[in-house]
Amino acid sequence: MFNKRLKLPFAKIKTIKSAEIQKEQIDVTEAKTDEESHIPSSGHVLIQKVKDALHNPADLIVKNIPPNLTLIYIDDLVDNRPLNDQILRGLFKSTHESPEKIKELLAIPKVDLSSHLDKSILALLNGTVLIHVEGYSKLVLGNIATRKSRSLSAPENESQVIGSQVGFNESLSTNVSLVRRYIINPDLCKENHVIGNKTNTTIALLYIKGIASEQMVNTLRQRITDLNIDSLIDSSVLVQLIDDNSLSPFPQMLLTERPDRFCDGLLNGKLGIIVDGSSMAIICPQTFIEFFQSREDENLRWPIASFLRILRISAVFLSVYLTPLYVAALTFHYEVIPQSLLIPLSESRALVPFPPILEALILELIIELLREAGARLPTKIGQTIGIVGGIVIGTAAVQAGITSNILIIIVALSALASFTSPSYMMGNVIRVIRFPIIILAGFWGFYGIMLAFCFILIHLLRQSSLGSPYTSPFYPPRLIDWRDSIIRMPLPFTNRRPKVTRAQDEKKYNPEPINPQKKLN
Repeated sequence: MFNKRLKLPFAKIKTIKSAEIQKEQIDVTEAKTDEESHIPSSGHVLIQKVKDALHNPADLIVKNIPPNLTLIYIDDLVDNRPLNDQILRGLFKSTHESPEKIKELLAIPKVDLSSHLDKSILALLNGTVLIHVEGYSKLVLGNIATRKSRSLSAPENESQVIGSQVGFNESLSTNVSLVRRYIINPDLCKENHVIGNKTNTTIALLYIKGIASEQMVNTLRQRITDLNIDSLIDSSVLVQLIDDNSLSPFPQMLLTERPDRFCDGLLNGKLGIIVDGSSMAIICPQTFIEFFQSREDENLRWPIASFLRILRISAVFLSVYLTPLYVAALTFHYEVIPQSLLIPLSESRALVPFPPILEALILELIIELLREAGARLPTKIGQTIGIVGGIVIGTAAVQAGITSNILIIIVALSALASFTSPSYMMGNVIRVIRFPIIILAGFWGFYGIMLAFCFILIHLLRQSSLGSPYTSPFYPPRLIDWRDSIIRMPLPFTNRRPKVTRAQDEKKYNPEPINPQKKLN
């Protein structure tokens, strides 16, 4: 059998040689990087490398324990009690031991060995004590981190009368423990991810295996791991990075500070994200109608819960369209105003020098200024500014002839209705979209209002949340989910998880047969 020589073109041979050279250069660079990231066997060299990596911070503590041990940690990031009781007391008795022996000796929950300097420095910044034994190229990592956070308190933005009165705080471990208190189940899965090249923020992805859709879990996990950003401070920023359409003003994922609502979402097949340092957790996927549902609805009888949901939905339309209808009627469509209201309206607007559109925009801006000022000022002063400022400015505006009494009532009702949304993010959207609708109503009357309605409806129909329809269960129509949408039917009729979550186990419980007159055994 003859050996056949491969005849390659000169350009191809040159390309192969250059690829081999590049590969050798990459291998040399990686070898140097690995060599630099190794733990030095000398304690003095290790201390200098740690100081250089952290730019010699003032709170870096280095303790030498004769004859051969070195402790390195950052002050205020470690708990002093386990440092003194479990680590220092034990190390003074065994100064000649190897790193493996010291790991077995330390009586703390999280102890590990590391041979990489970069990982060890990152652990140091997370409240870990580095223990180095002279002559060994390994470090003992003892995690005794302490995180100072406020104590648990009632939720401020999602208050309710009946139900739990505890909310999340800024500690990731505390928030996860709250979730585990509600859901005592081995199928509750928790995945930790680190986001932010500068902040190295830890986030926790939670879901219930066997209920949550594996496709949704993989999709959300991929979106998280694909992020390449410098910093992540709050969960509200993460929502804008991973939702389906960050250009839309409508939120596609729910931010909540209630552990019970968070756990209720997980039990329905949804996914949850908790960000370290943030008191708001993320729930997804989320539909548009769910932003107007409260966790307290589940604790109330179904007629009361249904009435409150209908009231919230009606308040949304009232808040968005009441002022534009007033502007359109006074500008173009006098015939729709009842005759009994024409005289009061004409008398109220007799001294007003502005057209209805300008009058409405001025009052809406004043309401928003009062709301923003009340939110930014301290609590007691903010309440005073909101009440007294509204009364004084409204009265003065009417007496000066800038606006009419009827428009003040309409704008006040619209502002009041916008606060009925249980979601703060959705409430902001409702207040903002009023302004373009008022402008369209001032230029084209009812036709402008209908144009705005169609545009919003088309926009909502195009949205999705983690790949699921945003307007479900109305479009695409899923009649079985209507039982827990605008009207909350009795519990025996809501025993199935919503279709939007694509849950693996659709049934939540076996409903008891309805029997109004149950007989006692």
